Amino acid sequence: MRKYEALIIFVPTLEDEVRNQQLDRLKGIIESDGTISNVDEWGVRKLAYEINDHTEGYYTIINFESTPAIVKELDRVCRITDGIMRHMIIREDE
Repeated sequence: MRKYEALIIFVPTLEDEVRNQQLDRLKGIIESDGTISNVDEWGVRKLAYEINDHTEGYYTIINFESTPAIVKELDRVCRITDGIMRHMIIREDE
């Protein structure tokens, strides 16, 4: 198992309930074969540049340990989820 960090930027106009459901879905994918060590919700922040007519986004960081297969599945789900504007998953150094 390797350590990863995922940065997920949600559309800022999403309702809290919908955003929490999407976040729970992502957590479920990670916890299917891994462990989450920290979830840090930064809230709405200004973007460096405009994305799809949005100047702000809801930032969430998830630190977790998992297998590369789970990271690939998490990346796939983030790409097809409508409420996620951008995401980035990186492997932390040992």
